[in-house]
Amino acid sequence: MSPIPRRSLLKAAAVAGAAAQFSWALGSKEAQAAPGAPAAEAEPVTLGWLEDGGLGAAPGSTVGVPWPKGAYEKGQEFALTDADGKHVPVQTWPLAQWPDGSLKWTAHAVGPGAGAGKLTLTAGNAAAPEKKVSVSTKGGTVTVDTGVIVAKLGKSGSTLVKTVTRGSTEIAKDGRLVLLRQGEIEDGDQGAQKYERFESVIEETKVEQDGPVRAVVRIDGKHRKGNRSWLPFSVRLYFYAGADSFRMVHTITFDGTQEPGKASGDFIRGLGVRFTVPLRDAAYDRHIRIGGEDTGMIREAVQGITGLRRDPGAAVQAAQFAGEKLPDPATWDQRVTTRLQYIPHWGDYTLSQLSADGFTLRKRTKKGHGWIGAGGGRRASGFGYVGGPSGGFSFGLRDFWEKHPAGLDIRDAHTDEAEVTLWLWSPEAQPMDLRFYHDGMGQDTFAEQLEGLNITYEDYEPEFGTPYGIARTSELLFWADAATPTPEVLAQQVEAVRVLPQLTAPPKQLIEAGVFGPGLYSEPDRSTPAKAKIEDHLDFLFTYYKDQVEMRRWYGFWDYGDVMHSYDPVRHQWRYDVGGYAWDNSELSPDLWLWFAYLRSGRADIFRFAEAMTRHTGEVDVYHLGKWAGLGTRHGVQHYADSAKQQRIANTTYRRYYYFLTGDERVGDLMHANVDSDETFLVLDPQRKVRPDPDYEPDPHALSIGFGTDWSGLVSAWLTEWERRGPKWEKAKARVLSTMETIAAQPNGFVQGSGLYDLDTGKFAIADEPVVGVSHLSAVFGLNELCAELIDLVDMPKFEEAYYDYCRYFNATKTEQAARYGTNFGSLLLFQGHSRLDAYAAVRTGDAKLAARAWEKFYKSDGYTESSPWKTEKVGGPVILVAGTEANWVYTNDTALYGLAAIENLALVGDKMP
Repeated sequence: MSPIPRRSLLKAAAVAGAAAQFSWALGSKEAQAAPGAPAAEAEPVTLGWLEDGGLGAAPGSTVGVPWPKGAYEKGQEFALTDADGKHVPVQTWPLAQWPDGSLKWTAHAVGPGAGAGKLTLTAGNAAAPEKKVSVSTKGGTVTVDTGVIVAKLGKSGSTLVKTVTRGSTEIAKDGRLVLLRQGEIEDGDQGAQKYERFESVIEETKVEQDGPVRAVVRIDGKHRKGNRSWLPFSVRLYFYAGADSFRMVHTITFDGTQEPGKASGDFIRGLGVRFTVPLRDAAYDRHIRIGGEDTGMIREAVQGITGLRRDPGAAVQAAQFAGEKLPDPATWDQRVTTRLQYIPHWGDYTLSQLSADGFTLRKRTKKGHGWIGAGGGRRASGFGYVGGPSGGFSFGLRDFWEKHPAGLDIRDAHTDEAEVTLWLWSPEAQPMDLRFYHDGMGQDTFAEQLEGLNITYEDYEPEFGTPYGIARTSELLFWADAATPTPEVLAQQVEAVRVLPQLTAPPKQLIEAGVFGPGLYSEPDRSTPAKAKIEDHLDFLFTYYKDQVEMRRWYGFWDYGDVMHSYDPVRHQWRYDVGGYAWDNSELSPDLWLWFAYLRSGRADIFRFAEAMTRHTGEVDVYHLGKWAGLGTRHGVQHYADSAKQQRIANTTYRRYYYFLTGDERVGDLMHANVDSDETFLVLDPQRKVRPDPDYEPDPHALSIGFGTDWSGLVSAWLTEWERRGPKWEKAKARVLSTMETIAAQPNGFVQGSGLYDLDTGKFAIADEPVVGVSHLSAVFGLNELCAELIDLVDMPKFEEAYYDYCRYFNATKTEQAARYGTNFGSLLLFQGHSRLDAYAAVRTGDAKLAARAWEKFYKSDGYTESSPWKTEKVGGPVILVAGTEANWVYTNDTALYGLAAIENLALVGDKMP
């Protein structure tokens, strides 16, 4: 059955009094302004803070705001005002454009002074900051001036940040990266203590933004010792007008060698960021602050004058504890003043967070002398400070305990120059061991590997379980303080490190702008018992996973942000050690579920969960160097351990949400890197283990690419590059259009399953014969969401018809499939997840039977049903390691598909619920 022409459908729906149901479709094309037509100015947008407290002590925040098609042209300026109507300085730039060239997404940066309340964004002239941030380049230095601090950045050598000054006072200098390499480990004990020291070496420094509110400088290079350079880094430094602080986004890409079964290799012993802090005050006026749990911290001086046998005076002691400059010692009790030389100077402090459950703090007077325990606790904030009345340096590492083993060092605070190090990987931990976890167990041939797949679900292949090319991004904050901050300011700095303030656009704007698959999500709705029950189920699932992260300790430098794939009810344990059932690695799109859950709700806890997953899956689960660059790794015991290296895991779809909501440049890099990922099909044949022809060589003019998992990832990268008007956007646009056209032209459209793709032309060859090649996986990696966007953006009726047919027949009966295509689709799964395809096609074609089938498949097929328990059970010793709760019926595949189907069905056919 061919789809009803849309205009006729909409007219009929209006006559029937049901036009409202289809209003989103109408608004997506026919009702939008034509290119070149005068745009109707959009309504003002009220921006809010994700968490209470506003910007606090953070240097600034950047938010992405979507706009309806045709609302504003590129180059439009925007103004920002607070609740009192006062203008707030804002810097604006485009993030994406609609095909007609109008603005689709804009980014807006604010600095100190943005306040803690709501802000209103309107078209208009932006207010200039009182103190603009400026950038200048001279010789080998890039100078950034926020109006409060001046940072001089390096363009060569090992020093990224040469100096940070406030007024005439140098607060910090020699900001560089440090790497400790241990070449050999001894299995079974703590490992050898010898290691090599590598330092950062800059290869390129680039100014990406130069104000007036925000400046961004990117520095790329490698770590070097002697003639060897390895472990590439990419560091971005963010500065905001009027701020006394700056932010660092630090990425490393692992390119070392660690061979399974061998004790020698490139084992990272320590990885960190280090600054030198000049100290000018007397030892008793030098203050140390190191964060403990929550906003708690140790508050000490290098030379303490409290608790002594002799009392210098209550006012003097109180001033030292408060971090204030002490009165002249001549005014103290002279029994203290005359004996100052006998009070120890504590110059070294170390906080170590080697697990998610404990940190220790110790100190010593200086190198060569014994350490003294100074306390400990569970989860440190990752914050520190050293300085005095003449100026000081605050520093912090985000997700400190979550991405253990981490640490903070302060060294030589008793001398003229202290050294602070934020350890992303603490040298006190075991060396970073990324070797594959087993010896292959005799799986030398494809036949043996397929047998292994049939028992542990692990797709093993020798030498494929390599970490070479995976990456990890960390975020750090630094403050140049005029003096030791007050306890209240220190607490604000700690909070900024723990939870970086984020300005947000409301769900209403995200929905009404028609972005990310227009019509596929709507605000939570509890207007009927049936809807309320689904909303309760969605809340239950998210809360359960959030609690499981804590209970199961899904933390660690490489692991934080991911969840597990499948549960083992017998052991009351997730299958963390069973082949392909362990880490999820985006399987069936939990990332997508979380972002859709946020888009409709605006909930901070969902945003933070999705943010951590985006950081992880885009970096750790994907290769960024080497022969598999652009491919990701299927779910496994280690994030890189499975031999199925697939483009679908590197899927740009999972990164787009965070990028457009925040303007994050690092995620932008990841998406741009995927533009040429069609070339990865030349590198690795995904069918190699089952292909009958052992001599098969990929043909660049006839690459077999699936229309589901493969194409959805490819077209997502192309669409995003086109929208962003990136360096390759014209090529990307051509790829979007040519692949849509040639999929639609296949004898069976999407049902054909795959096609032969030509890298040169960007087209699929049109098959001579119709084939049915439907897989239950084709649409569960973002296909429906991408097609909804493409159909909204591109007027291509044949493509629409091809996709509606796929939606119409996946959940159809075998008889209906055979009547349409000559044969049925065979054994399929995941009907509940595919119910959202029924719902989408129901709205687009006006087929009431499809709407009814959407709910039938949602409620009465596979996945979760109303008869599922929808509760957790308490578990504890001796059957489990840590007492908590379990829902042994919950599996991540089902969770992701239920979540997406529930959200999309409610938005599309919520008024058609049984």
